[in-house]
Amino acid sequence: MAVSDLEDYDVYSHLSDEELLQIAVERSLADIHRPPGSDQITSSSSSASAPAAPAVLATPTQTNPNPRQRHDPPRNLYYVPHLQPPPSDPPEVPNCANPPTALSQFLYKGFKSVSLFLREVSPLQALIMNGDAEALMDLVRCRSSSLTDPDDEGWMALHEAAFYGQIQCVRILVRAHPDSVNKCNLKNQTALPLAAERGNVSCVDFLLKHGADPNIANKDQETPLFTACQHLKVAIVDLLLKSGAQVNRCCSQGLSALHEACRHGCLELCRLLLEAGASLQTKNIYGIQPFFTAAQHGHVDVIHLLVKNGADINGQAGDGASPLYEACKNGHVSAVEALLSLRADTNRSTKSGLLPLHVAVQNNHIRIVSLLIPVTSSVRVRRSGISPLHIAAERDRDDIMELLIKSGFNVNAKLSEERSMMYKDRRSTPLYFSIYNGNLEAAEMLLEAGADPNLDIFNPLLIAVRLGRMDMTMLLLKYGADVNAQISTQPSSFPSALLLNMECLPMLKLLLDHGCDARPCFDCPYGHKPHPSEDMQFCEAVSSTSFYRVTGPIISMLLDYVSHVRLCSRLLEVLDSHSGWAPIKLKALPPHPLMQLCRLKIRRLVGVRRLKLLHTLPLPARLIRFLHYDIQYSLT
Repeated sequence: MAVSDLEDYDVYSHLSDEELLQIAVERSLADIHRPPGSDQITSSSSSASAPAAPAVLATPTQTNPNPRQRHDPPRNLYYVPHLQPPPSDPPEVPNCANPPTALSQFLYKGFKSVSLFLREVSPLQALIMNGDAEALMDLVRCRSSSLTDPDDEGWMALHEAAFYGQIQCVRILVRAHPDSVNKCNLKNQTALPLAAERGNVSCVDFLLKHGADPNIANKDQETPLFTACQHLKVAIVDLLLKSGAQVNRCCSQGLSALHEACRHGCLELCRLLLEAGASLQTKNIYGIQPFFTAAQHGHVDVIHLLVKNGADINGQAGDGASPLYEACKNGHVSAVEALLSLRADTNRSTKSGLLPLHVAVQNNHIRIVSLLIPVTSSVRVRRSGISPLHIAAERDRDDIMELLIKSGFNVNAKLSEERSMMYKDRRSTPLYFSIYNGNLEAAEMLLEAGADPNLDIFNPLLIAVRLGRMDMTMLLLKYGADVNAQISTQPSSFPSALLLNMECLPMLKLLLDHGCDARPCFDCPYGHKPHPSEDMQFCEAVSSTSFYRVTGPIISMLLDYVSHVRLCSRLLEVLDSHSGWAPIKLKALPPHPLMQLCRLKIRRLVGVRRLKLLHTLPLPARLIRFLHYDIQYSLT
């Protein structure tokens, strides 16, 4: 029935919209509690006092969509928890002043049962949710302004009807108020994108046929076509395109409808958009084209479709990342295989110089790493200033490290100067990364493959000593780490390793056994003169409060590895502070035992780097053990 043919109810003409809705609420409460099979429950007095009113409010049934969220819900998610049943009524306590009646109890219970509902859903919204076309027609006849008055979010009745897919309500409202078709809410949304988002095909079709503009964008510049693609509504996309939707309009992020279709990997949507003239060259604000998006999400079928339509297989984003790089980063093996079969450039780097191989290692995609190794240029790897081995070591990718080593990657590759400067310790080798991480297995793998433990500015041995890792220190010493290495930024007159962990006597002995030079520890320029406290000498370091319990044993052990030395005044002062350390002073006095002098002479002639070969000398096993300090003897 056309709206112009509808009669006005004069009996309600004097009532405001609020009064009309209040009557509807009361009627609805009565409807809710009407016994089954009863057509009407009214008293003669009530019928005489108030005329019948349209039943506007009805509780949503379980088959209706959930009420729309009002506080910026996630896209494509409109969920409100089901209302909990009201708590059981408290015991009825008669009141002598106001004795309970059947009517008062009925109204009290009725309002209580829907009180929670009324807080979430307005009467008009509830009417539309239930598709109550008859009640809506009554409001139209009453010329209720509530149908066109926006709520606090700018939604009108037509927005609600389109959102909930109530096609009968949409028809009534459009015919009653044809100029509302393109009215926007506060987010600049018309009814059309709301229906499109929810997949309400019949509503979209009706709105388009009655003047809805398919190119009105919301505040984020998202058109109904973009929204439909975002929510994978293929039939609606088809309708919009046939109704003149602009296929290449972009949102505020520069994304087109084709970007969204590629993101979801919807082949049918991509075909529809391409047939409608969607551009493959459109870039978002990050310089990303639709093909890049398809690769980024690993959609192989879409990749092949776009390539057939002329997509740029190597089109780079603003940061220089290629589609292959992005597929490798996200671990899409099938997409990587597809891109390689299409001859994507494996040596196209990002602006930071990283190749697809680098990012595959970084994200631990070993299958992709194995695919990229044969087709990645070693020259391009060197130009990047960082080897995949560096990344494998830094991220503890032991399996990938093994694969890279077996594939011939240089275990002694050094970071470029620019990349090394990114680290405070100026590290440069893969070995350093593994030692720093405490990864013994990776360090051993690198050393066995020929890694040099002495290439870094800050020797990895010093890191192992500082960490107190005896096993890692032994490993590095076994492969020739410089036991007398200095900290380049803080050089001292004695080996730096001694300073880093000398309170650990087993670690100290390990270093000394492998040739750490103890003599500089006793070369104090002040001798028996007063010592300036700010000067960094060994005697100052060992006499600090942090070593006061082990200073004596430290000095005693060092004396076993030197010949004729003199204790300075600071060391004597420390030894005098503890009665039990008196023998240590005697140990430093000449003459030294001949056996000690001979051992020191032999070890000096052999040299630090060959001490580990002492066991190969044609000498008795006991003598070999003596030279290794495995046999002790009394020096006093």
